[in-house]
Amino acid sequence: MKIGYARVSTNKQNLERQIAALRAEGCDKIYREKASGKNLASRPELDKAIDALGTDFVLIVAEWDRATRSMQDGLSIIKRVAERGAMIKVLDRTYIDLTTPMGKGILAFMSALAEDERQRIVKRAADGRDIARDKNVKFGPKRKLTEHQQELARNRLAEGGPENTAAAIGRDLGVSHQTILRLKG
Repeated sequence: MKIGYARVSTNKQNLERQIAALRAEGCDKIYREKASGKNLASRPELDKAIDALGTDFVLIVAEWDRATRSMQDGLSIIKRVAERGAMIKVLDRTYIDLTTPMGKGILAFMSALAEDERQRIVKRAADGRDIARDKNVKFGPKRKLTEHQQELARNRLAEGGPENTAAAIGRDLGVSHQTILRLKG
């Protein structure tokens, strides 16, 4: 089964050219909308089209830039379609035709690029942590109490009494009672 999708940005624009291309491709159902693509969440008809896909269905998109506004968004659409066991074909981008071996190769190449970028991000982050450790940079949140304040709080807790509860000490030092209780351990 072929499911079509067409979109224009404003009510003044006409969908007919896209609709004609989708009909010529033999779409069984066509989802259409007139909405700005600026907000990626405002494409409910695209979501319905993807939700309507079943195994071995094909989502036919008249114009790729009408379905997506970024590479990440495009990959997300392709992934959602693939998760449904369906394929995608874009009429104005013949290389995005996952019904062909070449289209599947392009997707594999794009996936490899995404994986490579992820590995480079992980490596840069690890290298940055190593450099920071060499410079004795402390990781994690900044301590809420100085060593001196921690010692005062421990001494007050040890003394006991109503004026030396974790809540009272926390109020005096401007921290929560939980912070004070962690000093006990």
